[in-house]
Amino acid sequence: MSEFDEYIVHGEPGQREKADAWQTAIGLQDVDGLKVSDYLLDTARQHIEGDITIDDVQQRIKVYYETKSGHDEIDEEGDKASANIVKIINEPSFA
Repeated sequence: MSEFDEYIVHGEPGQREKADAWQTAIGLQDVDGLKVSDYLLDTARQHIEGDITIDDVQQRIKVYYETKSGHDEIDEEGDKASANIVKIINEPSFA
Protein backbone atom coordinates (compact mmCIF):
# COMPACT_ATOMS: atom_id res chain seq x y z
CA MET A 1 0.00 0.00 0.00
CA SER A 2 1.06 3.55 -0.69
CA GLU A 3 1.38 6.48 1.69
CA PHE A 4 -1.71 8.09 0.18
CA ASP A 5 -4.10 5.14 -0.33
CA GLU A 6 -6.32 6.38 2.51
CA TYR A 7 -7.10 9.51 0.49
CA ILE A 8 -7.66 7.62 -2.75
CA VAL A 9 -10.08 5.19 -1.11
CA HIS A 10 -11.82 7.40 1.45
CA GLY A 11 -11.00 10.98 0.47
CA GLU A 12 -13.06 13.67 -1.13
CA PRO A 13 -12.78 13.98 -4.94
CA GLY A 14 -10.16 16.76 -4.78
CA GLN A 15 -8.14 14.78 -2.27
CA ARG A 16 -8.23 11.71 -4.49
CA GLU A 17 -6.88 13.65 -7.45
CA LYS A 18 -4.08 15.20 -5.41
CA ALA A 19 -3.18 11.88 -3.75
CA ASP A 20 -3.08 10.16 -7.13
CA ALA A 21 -0.81 12.92 -8.49
CA TRP A 22 1.54 12.53 -5.52
CA GLN A 23 1.64 8.75 -5.92
CA THR A 24 2.46 9.16 -9.60
CA ALA A 25 5.19 11.73 -8.94
CA ILE A 26 6.82 9.70 -6.16
CA GLY A 27 6.57 6.53 -8.26
CA LEU A 28 8.34 8.23 -11.16
CA GLN A 29 11.16 9.24 -8.82
CA ASP A 30 11.40 5.69 -7.50
CA VAL A 31 11.79 4.37 -11.05
CA ASP A 32 14.79 6.70 -11.41
CA GLY A 33 16.25 5.39 -8.14
CA LEU A 34 15.39 8.57 -6.23
CA LYS A 35 13.72 8.55 -2.84
CA VAL A 36 11.69 11.25 -1.16
CA SER A 37 12.02 12.49 2.39
CA ASP A 38 9.59 12.08 5.25
CA TYR A 39 9.35 15.88 5.18
CA LEU A 40 7.98 15.77 1.64
CA LEU A 41 5.45 13.08 2.59
CA ASP A 42 4.21 15.19 5.51
CA THR A 43 4.05 18.30 3.33
CA ALA A 44 2.24 16.37 0.58
CA ARG A 45 -0.40 15.27 3.12
CA GLN A 46 -0.98 18.93 4.02
CA HIS A 47 -1.44 19.68 0.31
CA ILE A 48 -3.83 16.75 -0.18
CA GLU A 49 -5.89 17.89 2.81
CA GLY A 50 -6.13 21.39 1.33
CA ASP A 51 -4.16 23.13 4.08
CA ILE A 52 -1.53 24.45 1.65
CA THR A 53 -1.17 24.98 -2.10
CA ILE A 54 1.33 23.28 -4.39
CA ASP A 55 3.22 26.58 -4.52
CA ASP A 56 3.45 26.44 -0.71
CA VAL A 57 4.79 22.88 -0.98
CA GLN A 58 7.49 23.97 -3.41
CA GLN A 59 8.47 26.93 -1.22
CA ARG A 60 8.62 24.80 1.93
CA ILE A 61 10.80 22.20 0.21
CA LYS A 62 13.12 24.93 -1.06
CA VAL A 63 13.48 26.51 2.40
CA TYR A 64 13.84 23.09 4.04
CA TYR A 65 16.88 22.21 1.94
CA GLU A 66 18.38 25.70 2.16
CA THR A 67 18.39 25.48 5.96
CA LYS A 68 19.12 21.78 6.44
CA SER A 69 22.80 20.97 6.73
CA GLY A 70 24.15 17.58 5.79
CA HIS A 71 21.06 16.56 3.83
CA ASP A 72 20.93 13.84 1.24
CA GLU A 73 21.08 15.32 -2.25
CA ILE A 74 19.15 12.35 -3.64
CA ASP A 75 16.24 13.14 -1.30
CA GLU A 76 16.45 16.79 -2.30
CA GLU A 77 16.29 15.98 -6.00
CA GLY A 78 13.43 13.51 -5.46
CA ASP A 79 11.48 15.97 -3.31
CA LYS A 80 11.83 18.90 -5.69
CA ALA A 81 11.10 16.84 -8.80
CA SER A 82 8.04 15.25 -7.18
CA ALA A 83 6.59 18.64 -6.25
CA ASN A 84 7.23 19.91 -9.80
CA ILE A 85 5.53 16.86 -11.32
CA VAL A 86 2.48 17.27 -9.08
CA LYS A 87 2.19 20.91 -10.12
CA ILE A 88 2.25 19.91 -13.80
CA ILE A 89 -0.23 17.06 -13.35
CA ASN A 90 -2.66 19.35 -11.54
CA GLU A 91 -2.59 21.97 -14.31
CA PRO A 92 -6.02 22.15 -15.96
CA SER A 93 -4.42 21.98 -19.41
CA PHE A 94 -2.49 18.77 -18.62
CA ALA A 95 -3.73 15.81 -20.63
